[in-house]
Amino acid sequence: MYRPKAFAVDDAARLHDFMRAHPFATLAAVFEGAAQFAYAPVIVSADGTARFHLARNNAVSQLADGARVRLSFLGADAYVSPDWYATEGMVPTWNYQAVEGQGTVRRLDDAELRTLLIDLSAAEEAKLLPKKPWTVDKVPAAKMAALLGAIVGFAVRFETLEGKFKLSQNVKPEDFAGVLRGLEGRGDGGSAAIAAAMREH
Repeated sequence: MYRPKAFAVDDAARLHDFMRAHPFATLAAVFEGAAQFAYAPVIVSADGTARFHLARNNAVSQLADGARVRLSFLGADAYVSPDWYATEGMVPTWNYQAVEGQGTVRRLDDAELRTLLIDLSAAEEAKLLPKKPWTVDKVPAAKMAALLGAIVGFAVRFETLEGKFKLSQNVKPEDFAGVLRGLEGRGDGGSAAIAAAMREH
C-alpha cells in the first residue's frame, strides 16, 4: 500500500476496529497464474485473525492451505474540491480510509465453518438491536447442512497490516476547516462519514 507518512496508521487495535466497522472486504490472490478477486464479509477475532467464507463454486475458494492473499477493507470516501481551500492554486483530491492485510490462508473445518457463520450473523444482528437477533438455529438442519456444503471457510493470520487514512492531514488548518465545511455541506452519507473521521482523527 502506498502510504505517505501523513496518512499512515499502524496501531493494530485501531486497524482491527476499522475492519470490524467495515467488514465487507475484497480478497486478492494469485490463482492459476492470474490475479483474482473475491468479496466477502469478514470476522476479525480478538487476536487479529480474519475469517471469511466463499461460495464453493467460486474458483478462488479452491485456494490451498498456505496460499498467500491480501484483504482490503474500505471505508467511506469523498471528493475534495479545491474551492473549499483558503489557499489558492490547490488541486482536487480524494479523502478515504483503507486497511490492507497480507497473510496465508488456512481452510476451516466443518465445525469452524459453522462457528464462523454463527459469529458473523451475531456480529451483524447486534447492529440491528433492539430487534431480536436472528440465529442459525432457525434454519432446518438439512438446509443448514446443504448451505454449509456450498461454501468454503478460511482464516488468515495477518503477517502485515497497514492503514491509510487520507483525511486532509497534510494541509494548513484553514484549508482543513474549509474541507470540513465543504464535506458537511454536501449532505451525502459518504461525505458526512469522511468529515466525521476527519474530526475524530
